[in-house]
Amino acid sequence: MRIHRLASVTTTSLLCLTALTACGSGDEGGSVDGALGNQAPAKNGGTGGSGGSDGDGKAGAPGLPKAGTMAKAAQIVNAYGACNDISTDPKDDDFFPGDETYDQKWGVTERGACGKGTRIFMFKDLKTFQATYKAELDADRKESPNKGHRGKFLLGQDFAVLPDQKPVIRNAIKPGGLLILNCHPDFNPPSGYRKDPALVKGCVLTDYFED
Repeated sequence: MRIHRLASVTTTSLLCLTALTACGSGDEGGSVDGALGNQAPAKNGGTGGSGGSDGDGKAGAPGLPKAGTMAKAAQIVNAYGACNDISTDPKDDDFFPGDETYDQKWGVTERGACGKGTRIFMFKDLKTFQATYKAELDADRKESPNKGHRGKFLLGQDFAVLPDQKPVIRNAIKPGGLLILNCHPDFNPPSGYRKDPALVKGCVLTDYFED
């Protein structure tokens, strides 16, 4: 099943979405780490501070965009890269095998794919999503200590994105966009990049890509 409502979204609406305000490793494709490869760090997201919260002292970067529906999440993602033909059919060729594992333990309520490797996950609770990612990363790091050093997910308040295109990632972490969830204990971005505390201890939200 394809959702085509985004075709009617005006340029003005998309520009408004970019005024809203999000990710983690995985050596697999379809993640921040997988899409980067050996790409040099993006230098387009620094905010002049190396840490702290989102301006009101609260962890979890409350300024992140909130979608509410898959259609709205796709609109937000479409402001950063092509996502105007979202599919929620698990039999679609754009879906990745194994993504169904996110459904219950991660609290994912709906999964969508918009082609070219970009997937969207709607979830019930941001803290549960972050905690599950950290727990699985901690387990994986016992065999692969460097896993997760770049982060994995681009985050909004109620949705996560796994893009497989570097331009999407670069656009998404510009000011007013999404942030990367990073739970690696050795992650330490240069000064000038965000390192906002997430809702789970040991995790941060950042706009820094590490080579």
